Amino acid sequence: MFELESKPESVCELEAFVRSIADKYHLDDNLYADILITLTEAVNNAILHGNKKDCQKKVNIHLKQNTDRLHIYVEDQGNGFDPKNIKNPTDPENIHNCGGRGVFLINQICHSVHYHRNGSVVQLCFRI
Repeated sequence: MFELESKPESVCELEAFVRSIADKYHLDDNLYADILITLTEAVNNAILHGNKKDCQKKVNIHLKQNTDRLHIYVEDQGNGFDPKNIKNPTDPENIHNCGGRGVFLINQICHSVHYHRNGSVVQLCFRI
Protein backbone atom coordinates (compact mmCIF):
# COMPACT_ATOMS: atom_id res chain seq x y z
CA MET A 1 0.00 0.00 0.00
CA PHE A 2 1.10 3.54 -0.78
CA GLU A 3 -0.25 6.36 1.40
CA LEU A 4 -0.36 10.05 0.52
CA GLU A 5 -1.21 13.14 2.52
CA SER A 6 -4.26 15.06 1.31
CA LYS A 7 -2.38 18.02 -0.09
CA PRO A 8 -2.01 18.81 -3.80
CA GLU A 9 1.79 18.61 -3.74
CA SER A 10 1.53 14.91 -2.78
CA VAL A 11 0.74 14.19 -6.43
CA CYS A 12 4.46 14.72 -7.16
CA GLU A 13 5.16 11.40 -5.44
CA LEU A 14 3.17 9.45 -8.03
CA GLU A 15 5.73 9.45 -10.84
CA ALA A 16 8.28 7.39 -8.89
CA PHE A 17 5.51 5.11 -7.63
CA VAL A 18 4.22 4.45 -11.16
CA ARG A 19 7.77 3.93 -12.42
CA SER A 20 8.22 1.21 -9.77
CA ILE A 21 4.99 -0.44 -10.95
CA ALA A 22 6.12 -0.27 -14.58
CA ASP A 23 9.46 -1.82 -13.69
CA LYS A 24 7.94 -4.57 -11.55
CA TYR A 25 5.36 -5.62 -14.17
CA HIS A 26 7.54 -4.84 -17.25
CA LEU A 27 5.01 -2.39 -18.67
CA ASP A 28 5.64 -0.56 -21.92
CA ASP A 29 5.89 3.24 -22.08
CA ASN A 30 2.32 3.68 -23.32
CA LEU A 31 0.85 1.74 -20.41
CA TYR A 32 3.16 3.59 -18.00
CA ALA A 33 1.80 6.90 -19.33
CA ASP A 34 -1.83 5.72 -19.14
CA ILE A 35 -1.39 4.64 -15.54
CA LEU A 36 0.40 7.86 -14.59
CA ILE A 37 -2.30 10.06 -16.14
CA THR A 38 -5.27 8.18 -14.68
CA LEU A 39 -3.72 7.67 -11.26
CA THR A 40 -2.84 11.38 -11.11
CA GLU A 41 -6.44 12.29 -11.96
CA ALA A 42 -7.87 9.83 -9.41
CA VAL A 43 -5.52 11.01 -6.65
CA ASN A 44 -6.23 14.67 -7.43
CA ASN A 45 -9.95 13.95 -7.16
CA ALA A 46 -9.42 12.08 -3.89
CA ILE A 47 -7.42 14.95 -2.39
CA LEU A 48 -9.56 17.84 -3.65
CA HIS A 49 -13.09 16.44 -3.73
CA GLY A 50 -13.00 13.40 -1.45
CA ASN A 51 -10.81 14.58 1.41
CA LYS A 52 -11.32 18.32 0.76
CA LYS A 53 -7.55 18.91 1.18
CA ASP A 54 -7.87 17.91 4.86
CA CYS A 55 -4.28 17.05 5.84
CA GLN A 56 -5.63 14.84 8.64
CA LYS A 57 -7.05 12.52 5.98
CA LYS A 58 -5.04 10.20 3.72
CA VAL A 59 -5.30 8.81 0.22
CA ASN A 60 -4.40 5.14 0.03
CA ILE A 61 -3.35 3.34 -3.13
CA HIS A 62 -3.02 -0.39 -3.39
CA LEU A 63 -2.51 -2.84 -6.23
CA LYS A 64 -3.82 -6.23 -7.13
CA GLN A 65 -2.58 -8.24 -10.07
CA ASN A 66 -4.20 -11.28 -11.57
CA THR A 67 -3.21 -13.16 -14.69
CA ASP A 68 -3.63 -10.41 -17.25
CA ARG A 69 -4.90 -7.41 -15.29
CA LEU A 70 -3.50 -4.84 -12.95
CA HIS A 71 -6.03 -3.26 -10.58
CA ILE A 72 -5.12 0.00 -8.87
CA TYR A 73 -7.38 1.13 -6.03
CA VAL A 74 -7.44 4.77 -4.93
CA GLU A 75 -9.25 5.28 -1.64
CA ASP A 76 -10.07 8.56 0.07
CA GLN A 77 -11.75 9.23 3.41
CA GLY A 78 -14.57 11.36 2.02
CA ASN A 79 -18.27 10.67 1.61
CA GLY A 80 -17.97 9.45 -1.96
CA PHE A 81 -19.88 10.56 -5.05
CA ASP A 82 -22.14 9.18 -7.74
CA PRO A 83 -20.11 8.90 -10.96
CA LYS A 84 -23.38 8.85 -12.93
CA ASN A 85 -23.97 12.47 -11.88
CA ILE A 86 -20.73 13.75 -13.44
CA LYS A 87 -21.45 16.01 -16.41
CA ASN A 88 -19.94 15.07 -19.74
CA PRO A 89 -17.24 17.69 -20.41
CA THR A 90 -17.60 17.19 -24.18
CA ASP A 91 -21.24 18.36 -24.20
CA PRO A 92 -21.49 21.86 -25.73
CA GLU A 93 -22.87 23.40 -22.51
CA ASN A 94 -19.87 22.06 -20.51
CA ILE A 95 -17.07 22.52 -23.01
CA HIS A 96 -15.87 25.84 -21.55
CA ASN A 97 -16.15 24.83 -17.88
CA CYS A 98 -12.95 24.74 -15.87
CA GLY A 99 -12.36 21.31 -14.38
CA GLY A 100 -14.66 18.34 -14.60
CA ARG A 101 -12.51 16.29 -16.95
CA GLY A 102 -10.74 13.91 -14.56
CA VAL A 103 -13.40 11.21 -14.38
CA PHE A 104 -13.95 11.52 -18.14
CA LEU A 105 -10.21 10.99 -18.81
CA ILE A 106 -10.07 8.06 -16.41
CA ASN A 107 -13.01 6.40 -18.17
CA GLN A 108 -11.49 7.01 -21.61
CA ILE A 109 -8.00 5.72 -20.80
CA CYS A 110 -8.49 2.78 -18.38
CA HIS A 111 -9.52 -0.58 -19.75
CA SER A 112 -12.27 -0.56 -17.11
CA VAL A 113 -13.18 1.50 -14.05
CA HIS A 114 -15.25 0.53 -11.02
CA TYR A 115 -16.41 2.54 -8.04
CA HIS A 116 -16.81 1.10 -4.55
CA ARG A 117 -17.95 2.35 -1.16
CA ASN A 118 -20.26 4.98 -2.56
CA GLY A 119 -17.50 6.30 -4.85
CA SER A 120 -14.82 6.84 -2.21
CA VAL A 121 -12.80 4.02 -3.81
CA VAL A 122 -12.02 4.01 -7.52
CA GLN A 123 -10.64 0.87 -9.13
CA LEU A 124 -8.54 1.51 -12.24
CA CYS A 125 -8.08 -1.64 -14.34
CA PHE A 126 -5.47 -2.23 -17.02
CA ARG A 127 -4.70 -5.24 -19.20
CA ILE A 128 -1.04 -6.17 -18.88
